[in-house]
Amino acid sequence: MQYFDTHAHLGLIVDDPIEQLIVIQEARQASVARIISICNSLHDFTQVYENLKSAANVYHSVGVSPSEVQNPGKDWLQIIEQSVQLPRVVAIGEIGLDYYRKFGDKNSQIELFITQLDLASKLNLPVIIHNRDAGHDVLDILRDRLPPRGGVLHCYSEDAAYAKKALELNLYFSFAGNLTYRNARNLHETIDVLPLDRILIESESPFMVPADHRGKRNMPKYLPLTARFLAEMLEMDEEALVAQLWENSNNFFGLPQE
Repeated sequence: MQYFDTHAHLGLIVDDPIEQLIVIQEARQASVARIISICNSLHDFTQVYENLKSAANVYHSVGVSPSEVQNPGKDWLQIIEQSVQLPRVVAIGEIGLDYYRKFGDKNSQIELFITQLDLASKLNLPVIIHNRDAGHDVLDILRDRLPPRGGVLHCYSEDAAYAKKALELNLYFSFAGNLTYRNARNLHETIDVLPLDRILIESESPFMVPADHRGKRNMPKYLPLTARFLAEMLEMDEEALVAQLWENSNNFFGLPQE
């Protein structure tokens, strides 16, 4: 079996480049064969990309998250356009809205989100979408501005009713380790309404560690625990599910299945 971690903040797990490579090696030993490295800021992207140039199984997204709305950096749009030309950069993200932390004001977050959605359309790339306490605005904006390559609602946190609305768009739904929590009823109910070919999984490391490792810093190597839990929920053979998730992930990011 080959697992695909569609969302890992490798730069936040450890700072040291050698330790980052060790994290990736441990993931490979756990059959996590591909990882998307997610940046929150452009500085984070540049440093992590340089650290992981030799890691051929790590792909990258580049973008400005809502947490950086007050300081995206000088010439940030130009930097993103230049960065997507680098090998193994496959998405714009994570981008979106976060009303929980109240980063800047809502209008500034919305402007930042729309600008990057339009850029993704221009560059023909998919988007990785952050949504926290902003579901209504996120969906309204995506109805008008979702790029042709589509997007993924990462670390999905809404309910099944929201998912049914989002299914009308070219969106995937990615679930992290919190899917394994007993009290995550909204996520469990959402799984029941989703087509299998629209589901992805992610570690969201170093956050959202699966229940078996609560209290620890999350790692991509724990991703199989989420897949196993999902297979049990769906009453599916785990190997068949993992093969489907692998296919879904590669389809979304435009990568070969091999």
